[in-house]
Amino acid sequence: MAPENSVIKINKWDGSAVKNALDDAVKDVLTKKYNYMENFSLLDGRLFLCGIAVTIAIIALLCDYLYPFPVSKPVLIACVSLYFLLMGLLTLYTTYKEKGIFVVAIQRDPAGFNPDMIWEASSYLKKYDDKYNLILSVRSTSNTNVHETSVTKSVANFIDVNGVVIPELIEAVVTIMHDSLTLQRKEK
Repeated sequence: MAPENSVIKINKWDGSAVKNALDDAVKDVLTKKYNYMENFSLLDGRLFLCGIAVTIAIIALLCDYLYPFPVSKPVLIACVSLYFLLMGLLTLYTTYKEKGIFVVAIQRDPAGFNPDMIWEASSYLKKYDDKYNLILSVRSTSNTNVHETSVTKSVANFIDVNGVVIPELIEAVVTIMHDSLTLQRKEK
């Protein structure tokens, strides 16, 4: 939910910009409309792996600077090997752990009796396609049952001809998805 005077305008022909703008609007609905706390643990995991990789690259650079090539060869081999190993781990992490999730929000029970609910939103937009696929899921911190719903709509449903994102239209879709998941949880 962007403020009334804040207009988000993007290049409507740039698929990445469109997806990111729509993702940000979905995140705003979960964090601002529903007042859920955003959890950054997925992002922190990725940053941790990247930080280690950059540290290893800096070590290799410094070692090669202080002790030119023939002397630093074993350290360079070790650093390059570790760097590629970490990039492989990062690829696995983003593929199997993150799975396109762009926001993790925690719904706390105001009374403190019920366990917290974890809401996750993920999306994808294929290259040269106008279909925005949004998946919203919720699970309790006390069990592993995941309730999930998804919707596929054209980006034209959320962006006008000038490339301006219309947050109210995104909010309406996310609200319907959120309410259906809340109802599913209560029925079980």
